[in-house]
Amino acid sequence: MSTISGDIANSLGLGGGGQAADKKDAALGQADFLRLMTEQLKHQDPLKPMENSAFLGQLAQFSTVQGIQDLNSSVDGFANAMASDQLLRGASLVGRDVVLPSAKLALPSEGSATGLVAAPSTGIVNFDVTDANGQVVHQFSVPATAAGEVAFAWDGTDAAGNRLPAGTYGIAARHLASSGEASVLSTYVRARVDSVSVGSDGLYLDLDGLGTAPIGYVLRVN
Repeated sequence: MSTISGDIANSLGLGGGGQAADKKDAALGQADFLRLMTEQLKHQDPLKPMENSAFLGQLAQFSTVQGIQDLNSSVDGFANAMASDQLLRGASLVGRDVVLPSAKLALPSEGSATGLVAAPSTGIVNFDVTDANGQVVHQFSVPATAAGEVAFAWDGTDAAGNRLPAGTYGIAARHLASSGEASVLSTYVRARVDSVSVGSDGLYLDLDGLGTAPIGYVLRVN
């Protein structure tokens, strides 16, 4: 693309330099471009006029850039609308229980902490509950009568049957198959949604006792 001399740009008030230039938009609009093209044609060397291909090339490039700018504006508007819609949909989860993958579970002041695992086959699923220091405070087992979901519930007591204070505890599960084969299982816990927040990469749920988690982690809403 042929360049337009600084003298022509300055004569139109589009040149750089000084505080006035800092206040102007850095991008040229359609009217600015046409004014520059007109001045370029007026000041061209009559012995070496601009070729038709160069003139058409400049027009084509400007049209392409203008189209990209319009497309970006449309995409930005669509993204903003989607973010607002996602926030509204996420707000409907506040106060509800969700199930999501987590190696921690929140023990309420009353009642049990619940969740589930996916057993690969029949057998026994053994659970270890640990405190903030990683010490095992309780162990319990749940039979897996078939491959698939196995629900569990911890009543909040320690090995001696004493009720532990409400808070966040660790949970780990191991599956012992009928054949004797052992494997480690991922745990999925139930948590209450306190609020929702928007992050740079999407919507996050603020979970009671567990902190924040991306909304994409939710497997089930109760």
